Amino acid sequence: MNSSHKKDNLRYLRRYLGLTQKKFIARFLSEENGMPCMSIATYSNLESRGGVRLNDVVLSIAEQLSMDSMIFSMDSAEFAEKIDMLIPSQSRNKQIQENGMRKGNINQLLYRLTMYFADQIFDHKLKKGDQIESDRVLATKLGVGRSAIREALKVLDVLGMIDIRPGQGTYISNDETNFFIIPLSWSLFLNGKQVENILTVRNLLEVKAAELAAECTDTDALKNLKAVDEKMNCAYAQQDYKAFLETDLEFHQGIARCSQNTVILSMMQTISSLMRHVSGSGMVNAQQLKESEEEHSRIYDCILKHDGKGAAEAMKYHLERAAGRYNYR
Repeated sequence: MNSSHKKDNLRYLRRYLGLTQKKFIARFLSEENGMPCMSIATYSNLESRGGVRLNDVVLSIAEQLSMDSMIFSMDSAEFAEKIDMLIPSQSRNKQIQENGMRKGNINQLLYRLTMYFADQIFDHKLKKGDQIESDRVLATKLGVGRSAIREALKVLDVLGMIDIRPGQGTYISNDETNFFIIPLSWSLFLNGKQVENILTVRNLLEVKAAELAAECTDTDALKNLKAVDEKMNCAYAQQDYKAFLETDLEFHQGIARCSQNTVILSMMQTISSLMRHVSGSGMVNAQQLKESEEEHSRIYDCILKHDGKGAAEAMKYHLERAAGRYNYR
C-alpha cells in the first residue's frame, strides 16, 4: 500500500459522505467546544497536496469511523470501489440520516428517481449492472437542477441502489432487488421524526417475524439465534446491563433472519439503527433485567417448539412491556 494515496482517499471519503470541506472539518476535525482544529485553506491543501498533518488527520478520522487507518493507503481506485464495505454501516447510516433530515426537498426527488429506475427495470429498459443516463439527462427529464440530481444520486449510491464509479459513470446495482426493498426501509430514515409511526411498524414486523421464525428451516440462522440466546443468558447471569442490551438487539435481528423474509429483515435492521439514535434505555434495576430475560426466553422457547402463535404472542407481550423501559426523544 502507498501512503501517497492518502490525500486522494481522504477527498473521496469526504465526497462520498456528501460533505463540504467546512462541514467535514466541523464533523471530524473540531474540538469538544465545536471550534475547528484547522482552517478550510489548510485542509484544502492537505487534500490537494498532502502535508505533515495528513497522517494526524487520517488517524483522527479513522478512529471516529472505527476504521483501520491503513485503509487510507490503499490504491485510490480500489478504495473507491470498496468504500461501501470499508466504512462501518453505523457511520454510513448516521450520515444518511443527517443528510435526509437536513434536506427537505431531497426526499421527494429520491422517491422520484427510485420510481423512475424501478419503472425502467420493470419495462426491461434497464437491468442490473447497466449504466444509467447522465445527471444532465436525468435533470432534464425530472425538471430539476443537476446539482440536486447529483446529491440524490450520492444518497442512492450509499444505499446500494446504484454504483457511482468515478470517471466511468453510474450503474444500476448488481443486486437490482435493492430497488424494491431498500426504499421501504430507508424512507424511515428520511422521515426520522415519525417515532410513533416507526414504533408501530416495528412492532408489527417483530410479531410477524417471531411467528415466521417458528417455521424456520435455515440451520445457520437457527444456530446464530441459539448463540445469541446463550450470550444473553451469560450477560444476565453476570448482571452486565450493557452487554445484555447489546445482545438484545442481536436477538431481535436473529429472529428477523429466522423469519426468512428479506423485506422484514431489511426494514428491521434499518429501524433498529434509527431507534439507537432516538432512544435511551430505561432499564435501571435488576427486576427489569430479570423481566426482560424471562420475556426473551419465552419467545425463544416458542420458536424452538415451532409454536408460531405462541412466539407471536410472547413477542407482543415483550414489546408492550419493553415500551416502559425506553424513552424516545
